[in-house]
Amino acid sequence: MTAPDGLQPERTGLAWQRTALASAACTLLLAHAAAQEGWRTATVPTALAAAGTVAMVVIGRRRARGLREDRAPGPPGRGQAGTVAALVLLTALAALLSLS
Repeated sequence: MTAPDGLQPERTGLAWQRTALASAACTLLLAHAAAQEGWRTATVPTALAAAGTVAMVVIGRRRARGLREDRAPGPPGRGQAGTVAALVLLTALAALLSLS
């Protein structure tokens, strides 16, 4: 398997950066809400959202670097995909529980 030609590596890297930036914005909104409502119930969703943002940044940088170096990475492994999916689900669940 070879890396795709053209701008594919750049587009992939930018897509991961956009996703991580959106996740960081959501994390900041949760932190702002937590600061106004009190940190007791909102600490868990804010921490999970921050962990999800960090995971997206790390995975995205690794994939983009691999594409730039002509090491075409395969699709994210079950561990990576499962970790990000679990963080997103736990964050949503914790946010819902803290709002109720």
